This record gives sequence, C-alpha cells and structure tokens, in this order.
Amino acid sequence: MSWRIRVVHTTGYQYEAPVTQSYNEARLTPRSDRRQNVVVTRVETSPATRSYRYVDYWGTEVTTFDLHAPHKQLTVVSSSVVETGTEAEPIDKAGWPDLRAPDVLDRYTELLEPTAYTPRDRELAAIARDLRRGRRPDEAVLEASRWVHEQLAYRSGATGVHSTATDAWQAREGVCQDFAHLTLVLLRTMGIPARYVSGYLHTKPNAALRETVRGESHAWIEAWTGGWWGYDPTNDIPIGPRHIWVALGRDYADVAPLKGIYSGGDAAALEVTVEVTRLG
Repeated sequence: MSWRIRVVHTTGYQYEAPVTQSYNEARLTPRSDRRQNVVVTRVETSPATRSYRYVDYWGTEVTTFDLHAPHKQLTVVSSSVVETGTEAEPIDKAGWPDLRAPDVLDRYTELLEPTAYTPRDRELAAIARDLRRGRRPDEAVLEASRWVHEQLAYRSGATGVHSTATDAWQAREGVCQDFAHLTLVLLRTMGIPARYVSGYLHTKPNAALRETVRGESHAWIEAWTGGWWGYDPTNDIPIGPRHIWVALGRDYADVAPLKGIYSGGDAAALEVTVEVTRLG
C-alpha cells in the first residue's frame, strides 16, 4: 500500500545584530526513485533570494542560496508532496565472499570506512562479530538493527548534534541519529557497505486522511547486500509508506538539513517545525 504525504519543514533564525551576508546549503528536497515519486517540491526563503540546485556526490539534491542585504531574521521553508511505495524487503543477493570481492570493496570503500560520527570501537567490533556469526549478510543487517533498537533508549536531548556512535553507546540512549550511527558502526565492521539516510516519518501507522503530525527530521540506514535496501533501527521497522527519504551520506555530516556561513550578529534563536500530513 502506498501513501501520498505532504511535508512542510520550517527553520527560522533570529540574529542579535543584522547579518550582512550569508551563504547557505539546504538538503531538504526529496528525490524520486524506485520507491517514492516526488509530485511537487520547493524551497522558499524569507527574505526572498534566488536559489540554485545541484545533486551532490551522494545523490542528494542541494538548494544553495546567498543573501547580501542586511537582515535580522531568516526563514527557510521546504514543502513537498511525495507518493511513497510499499514496505521494503531485505535483499539477499550477496554472500560474505561477494562483499569481499575487489570490485565491491573498491566501489563502496567510503561506505565501509569509519568516520568522525562512526569511529572504530573495540567493544562494538566484538559485538559485531557475534551478531554476524552464522548469519547471511541480509540477516546480519536485521540482527544489528534490532540489537541497537534493544540496547538504546530513545530520549530527546540525551545527545547532541555532534555526538558520535560511541557517545550514544556509552550513554545507552540517544535519538534517531544515534540509532543510525551505531548501526552503521556494526555493519561496516562486519564488512557490509552501509549509508546514513535522512528524511521524514509519519508517526501514525493508521493515520486518517488529512491528519497532520508534528515531528522532526528522521534518520535510518541502508545496507548493500547485492542491492540497496533500508531499515529503521529507531523503531525496529522496515522502510515503508510512512518514510520519505531526502538525503544520503556516510553519516550526519553529509546530510545536515541546513548549513552555511554568515557575517554579522550571533544567532539568538533557532526554531524548527516539521508538519507531516497524509493526503492519500
């Protein structure tokens, strides 16, 4: 069963003194693929400015814009309507010898290596070996995701935007970003290429038409076991019609919704709202 979903993501900044110029990148635009179709999407700013779009190295659509008139507030609104597909199934087309093949290692090297958010960890490496033992790669992906779901408690504010997978593991709590990072550490240690996915989730499985939920950006993982497929370790569910993907990368650093540089007063407030509505 597919859904049609509208997402409105609003980010507002206030500055203590006028900002005279700023240069920004927004990764807020869903892309069409085999499991989702983007009906309409736009990114608007206030103050208004001309924007440009390009697709980055990882396949994410990026909206860039710069402002050169003094301003004390900035609002960025991304609005999209997306038709999503049915529940994703695990892909069992590659065994452990296939994942060690030179062409696979060469193609996915960057998605097998540690990063600042997903560092090497001796304790987690031992756990990854245990989770892998006696299982096919696709089974190991599910086992690792479910293990992370069981080990971490979801608690908003327990970690920060710069927290690593190791930080979350030591605290035994975190948010969706941490669940995804910890799962990536396990999968990459096993030798399974894996990437970070950011997007949105309608939080009500039985949502009525036109029902809107307030939320925030969501994160999950995708693994390559002969083809790419995803799983949501935070909720311990397959990627399904309630998920909308926006950006791909090695970790959160590659998919941050908004980033940029500016000259002027310090940011005094940051407001982020996400409204997700089932339309069909």
